Amino acid sequence: MTLRPIYQQLLAAYGPQHWWPGETPFEVMVGAVLTQNTAWSNVERAIHNLKRADALSPEALLAVPVTQLAEWLRPSGYFNVKAERLRSLCAWLLAAGGVRALAQRETHHLRRELLAIKGVGPETADDILLYACERPVFVIDAYTRRIFSRLGLIEGDEHYEVLRAHFEAALGRGHRNVPLFNEYHALIVFHAKSHCRKRPLCAGCPLAASCRGRI
Repeated sequence: MTLRPIYQQLLAAYGPQHWWPGETPFEVMVGAVLTQNTAWSNVERAIHNLKRADALSPEALLAVPVTQLAEWLRPSGYFNVKAERLRSLCAWLLAAGGVRALAQRETHHLRRELLAIKGVGPETADDILLYACERPVFVIDAYTRRIFSRLGLIEGDEHYEVLRAHFEAALGRGHRNVPLFNEYHALIVFHAKSHCRKRPLCAGCPLAASCRGRI
């Protein structure tokens, strides 16, 4: 089984996911930082706090004391650390000229800049690139490793960049594939939560017939 048939099976089973949840590219960036090590429901509560305070902009987040920002982010967990990380992202974004200015940067240069921001790792950087900047990069997360190792298509412990390159090469790297990468990653997350959990729920799984890890 190759990657595209798996995508088609997941899409047929679950339908379009309409990801990433966020009203603006900047909100998507904030969510990508806050979702580290927490459930999305907690991120939504933190973002709600920022909206209620009329502080969901890089200028506003840098203008308030870091202690106040941390308090708004409390629902997302690790709120002191995330406040500092979010401020670093905001400072970089303003220095870069804002969200619109990012469109002028080539993807590999933009990715390198994101990875240089304190607290932004490959998965967070690729979330921002794919969902906020609409660049053709495939996001690799723990769900991807779990699902495709159980399908026998990867070992699961490969380096992040190795897996990202593998998925992009198999699916195609052109800008036209941004919607595919977006939808595929969203379907992977949904499938992992619905069936391919740490302890899998194999009954009714749309990929069960091809899965080596089914129980």
